Amino acid sequence: MQKTLITALSIAALSFGTAHADLSEVPAGTYELEKTHGYISFSYTHLGFSRPVVGFESFDVTLELDNDDVASSALSVDIDPASVASRVGEYDDHLKGEKWFDIANNPDISFVATAIEAAGDNAYAVTGDLTIKGITKPVTLDATINKAAPHPFSKKPTIGVSASATLKRSDWDLGAYAPAVSDEVVLDIQTELRLAE
Repeated sequence: MQKTLITALSIAALSFGTAHADLSEVPAGTYELEKTHGYISFSYTHLGFSRPVVGFESFDVTLELDNDDVASSALSVDIDPASVASRVGEYDDHLKGEKWFDIANNPDISFVATAIEAAGDNAYAVTGDLTIKGITKPVTLDATINKAAPHPFSKKPTIGVSASATLKRSDWDLGAYAPAVSDEVVLDIQTELRLAE
């Protein structure tokens, strides 16, 4: 899996006490996606009538955290485009086909961060390379560390981050039916990362 500088994936803070994002509360080390609390989705407009939300059910994240210098951390993110899920089976088949993710020829999606800049309290601008269908383009994610602390149930060190970006799908040869289906999509990422065993 590819290495990057900082995770752009995330969770909303748990409702156990006051949320905080002090990375000194968790040790440096390897963090992996807690798969029951990871969400990557995108939304768009459909003929101006609605804003469907589509997600991916299978992806992996590994973060090598340097909590003294977050910008020196490393992260790998891989998404399986065959796991795309719209809750409409016929549409899922279209999304997996040649006009869209073309999973037969492009079995992976990846994000590789190249730079991170502080952007306020617990907030970061994470710039990196997003590769879809073999096409790599730069993307800047607005990321927020929601909480970094031992999980109240598992007691394992856990990091939560929320991230979002607005993209043009046509930049990755995904522009079919624009503008009826908007070229602009909003990416939303929510995950929890736990310290590996």
